[in-house]
Amino acid sequence: MKASFDFSGAHVVVFGGTSGINLGIAEGFARAGASVCVASRDAGRVDAAVARLRGLGAAAEGAACDVRDAAAVEAAMGRFHDAFGAIDVLVSGAAGNFPAPAAGMSPNAFRAVVEIDLLGTYHVCRAGFARLRRPGASVITISAPQGQVAMALQSHVCAAKAGVDLLTRTLALEWGPLGIRVNAIVPGPIAGTEGMARLAPTPQMRARVDRSVPLGRQGRAEEIAAAALFLASDAASYVSGALLAVDGGWLAAGVPLGLGEAAPAVPPAGPGG
Repeated sequence: MKASFDFSGAHVVVFGGTSGINLGIAEGFARAGASVCVASRDAGRVDAAVARLRGLGAAAEGAACDVRDAAAVEAAMGRFHDAFGAIDVLVSGAAGNFPAPAAGMSPNAFRAVVEIDLLGTYHVCRAGFARLRRPGASVITISAPQGQVAMALQSHVCAAKAGVDLLTRTLALEWGPLGIRVNAIVPGPIAGTEGMARLAPTPQMRARVDRSVPLGRQGRAEEIAAAALFLASDAASYVSGALLAVDGGWLAAGVPLGLGEAAPAVPPAGPGG
């Protein structure tokens, strides 16, 4: 997909930007001329993503950190600011997911997803705040349909993403007077991602998901990147507090097939969890 926007001279930071949707977003901004910084827990993935971005011609840096660790996020954000100056676009996309019944997962398992998705988003946005260009910066969080529609075997994700949605809209209220826009992208099923591999691991399950999408297919990472480029651009200068579904109509259809229904349930954990 050819870049339709020019981000030459812009500094973009993508947390979770070393794989899947978030790497696609980082690559989209790199192709559009931005300098791009990425962060995730796996140092090897960070190095590979930075090399990939530099191969696209972008100035790029990376940092290995866990978004659950506020101090680590703060250090990474400081490093990125020192490398390229004020941040023009901040994307918070780190996430965790696995199918599990609410009564069958341990408290630690539930907590892990909430901490990565919701607390991690807060840590990224809070650490980025002082370093965002103002006016003019764009913050983009990555949510999921589970924030708006209940899904079997997804109680942890539903709780976390509902929090991300309202955090996004609250930050849009608080930071809008500073000229900072805050929006969320809500991807539907995206082919080739780790999330889909976990939630629909067989060809039969993926085919069921395809049939449940009004457009009849799963999305591509570059289509999510295109939405991020739009939200960060001047074309969206009056868009803030939006939850933009990029899902082929899946959410509008009420998610007729929840991913949790397609995925196998894990056996209930014992009393000790």
